[in-house]
Amino acid sequence: MTATRALPEDNPPLHEDRLDYTPTAPSVTLARRRAARLVTSWGYGDHADEAALLVSELATNALIHGSLRGRLFRVHLTVTGTALRIEVSDPRGERLPRIREADQDECYGRGLVIVDAVADRWGVEPRTVGKTVFAELALRTTEAPRSPHRLGPEAGAGPGQAAGRTTMTRRPRV
Repeated sequence: MTATRALPEDNPPLHEDRLDYTPTAPSVTLARRRAARLVTSWGYGDHADEAALLVSELATNALIHGSLRGRLFRVHLTVTGTALRIEVSDPRGERLPRIREADQDECYGRGLVIVDAVADRWGVEPRTVGKTVFAELALRTTEAPRSPHRLGPEAGAGPGQAAGRTTMTRRPRV
């Protein structure tokens, strides 16, 4: 069992979900759909597609590179006041992810390139058994959860925001 990482007292989790999946291809689909549904129900529908994509890429990596027979992988979603954090844990701690350039004719090898392009921050944390790969999406400080059931052109628009805005400012990559 690993020690739980402490969140800063001024940034407690507002929403959290954790579920273990069998290391099979249908589990990636289930995890992706669950993430999109949860993020939307928590009021952050603008980030549902990004969350689904990140879960899909990280879960696929866990399936392909981190699975062991009889061991599950875990998807953990957390929303704080400043970020949506997606964690995928698997039992293969010795197989650390790295970004690589895939050849044009290769079918695989672009997952972390996608994660790096979509997430504001990502990385790997060791566990007693295995590893956790995480990706974070920054939430604007003025962004408040929005009800997915509001209707009208102003639905989803906060003060000073255009309705339907789905892009956010990313810090420059180094």
